[in-house]
Amino acid sequence: MNRASGSARQRMLRGARFALHLITVVLVVVTTARAGVEGELLPVLLAAAVYLAWYGAGAGFAHKRAAVWWMLGLLAIWVGMLALSAEFVWLAFPLLLLAGHVLRLPWSFAFMVVVLAASILAPMLHPGGVQPGTLLAHLIGPLVGGGFAFAVSLGYDAMLRDAAERERLIDSMLRAQHEAERLHDELAASQREAGATRERTRLARDLHDTIAQELSTIVMLARLDPPAPAGGVAAHQTPPVAGMRQDRTAQIEQLAQHSLTELRRIVAALAPADLDESALAAALARMLDALRDEIGIAGTLQVDPDLPALPTPVEVALLRVAQSALANVRQHAQAQTVQVSLTSGGGSVRLRLEDDGVGFDQAVRRSDASYGLAAMRSRLREGGGELTIRSAPGAGTTIEASLPLGTSTSTSTGAGLGAGSGGDAAGGAA
Repeated sequence: MNRASGSARQRMLRGARFALHLITVVLVVVTTARAGVEGELLPVLLAAAVYLAWYGAGAGFAHKRAAVWWMLGLLAIWVGMLALSAEFVWLAFPLLLLAGHVLRLPWSFAFMVVVLAASILAPMLHPGGVQPGTLLAHLIGPLVGGGFAFAVSLGYDAMLRDAAERERLIDSMLRAQHEAERLHDELAASQREAGATRERTRLARDLHDTIAQELSTIVMLARLDPPAPAGGVAAHQTPPVAGMRQDRTAQIEQLAQHSLTELRRIVAALAPADLDESALAAALARMLDALRDEIGIAGTLQVDPDLPALPTPVEVALLRVAQSALANVRQHAQAQTVQVSLTSGGGSVRLRLEDDGVGFDQAVRRSDASYGLAAMRSRLREGGGELTIRSAPGAGTTIEASLPLGTSTSTSTGAGLGAGSGGDAAGGAA
């Protein structure tokens, strides 16, 4: 677009210059022929040759300040030609066309006044130049013709300036467009980087909530020593101890299999395995059963009978919070019972987990200090929810997570499987 505009402007400028040069040459030839017929031929020819030479030299090489001196030289040569013959008054027309283009106001206006004055006075100073009764015509003709030529030159120059301004504006718009495209590319790159960062954070949360917690439980089970039998007999020699080891091996195998399932689920970016075939309440019941079977902590679950169907992002977020809290009950709380309730009301759903474990001093150990709690808070805040923790030494720990039912948090299936939990979250993180 810019190139086409510049090309059109150059063609217009070249066409106008060619027309002006042609008019000048034609008028010089015609007026020279007429002046040669009426007077001496040699001086007229020399004057015309000098005028054309100066005109050609300046038209090709005169620029800026040199152009002003070139115009003054043309004016001086033309005045000398008028002294030879009044026929050269016709050259005032191309001179005034040049004046409006080469000179700037007010100098172009002063140039026009001088040219018009010379055009009017020259015929009067030559014998027989003005016939009786034609004085008015000699006055009006140069004024009208010269004024028209000068106005045309000013209009043409203004048109060229407007074209140059449009070209400048087009260049500016193109530069702004290129800058906008560059900024758009940078913004897209930043968004991709932010998305990648969020995805890495999500995966870290998922691995922490599932694989890391279950591997920690496996390590804990593997390190448990079986009770020594009565009479000091070696543990491996008593059938009850062998049975206990077999039960522990089965538990470890079950946890390992579940970890493998979760890992495959994370890699495939699907919903948590616990929610594949049942709602959140059933998944919580299975988690409490596993807690009882593994370490003997009794768990009870209360579900609001009027609980509506929960969106998948809400179920995922609350499930992860429950996984984290129950993992801490298992590892740190030293609790005998844990109570879990799932209720709704006021446009939100609430998950409450309360244990009777050792608890911890929140004033000494800030709840935000652990990665698990910070991750849980982050997950819930993404959905417009909140996390509340109450605990005291010897008084157990209560965790309450709430989320609005209409949330569209990024913890949806495949987009936020890994919200926070941690080894210090619930269950009396000691």
